[in-house]
Amino acid sequence: MTREVKRQAETAHPVGVWLAGLRAAAEVPEGEPGALAPERRAALEEIDPWWCPAWPITWQRTYAVARQWWLESDGRVDWPALSAETTFEGEQLGRWVRAQRAGWAALDQEQQDLLAALGVAEDQELVAAKQAAEAKPKVSRADRFQLHLAALAEFVEREGHARVPRAHKTAEGLSLGAWLNNTKARRAKLSPEQLGQLAALGVAW
Repeated sequence: MTREVKRQAETAHPVGVWLAGLRAAAEVPEGEPGALAPERRAALEEIDPWWCPAWPITWQRTYAVARQWWLESDGRVDWPALSAETTFEGEQLGRWVRAQRAGWAALDQEQQDLLAALGVAEDQELVAAKQAAEAKPKVSRADRFQLHLAALAEFVEREGHARVPRAHKTAEGLSLGAWLNNTKARRAKLSPEQLGQLAALGVAW
């Protein structure tokens, strides 16, 4: 939160536990037992309007770290150029900022406003990449096995043996050599049918 919370933290008061209790009380409808008193809510909002946001508190915590980074940079941060590996105050800041820019449309308007105030904006290229990744059909382990098995059959037909070099890749980009090596390493997890298919192609164990 703000300086007030930092000041309390310096007194060794369990601020996190205290705030968690207050946020829980804030969820209780006003007038019901355990509800947060209006005057206490007002006092907390005066310290930090976002002390009890509608979104996950983990988001707010990382936002506070991003804001601190922005403040220490005198408000001059090139967010698009920020490395995904950037960490600050123990948070994966670079990855988090990238995720916000890619998932902008899923954020609440207030979250967008908070980020925009720091100069963070939606990245259409990241959005497009995220959408493409989500739209890509998921391939099951069994399907992947059959896909590589077909590639292995083509290799055997062409080369006359199943000794695939580890670095070998197919024209389609399949890492056939690495797959065969890994498949041998996990032989115990293969089904009898899969073992039979590999044996039929001359795979030596």
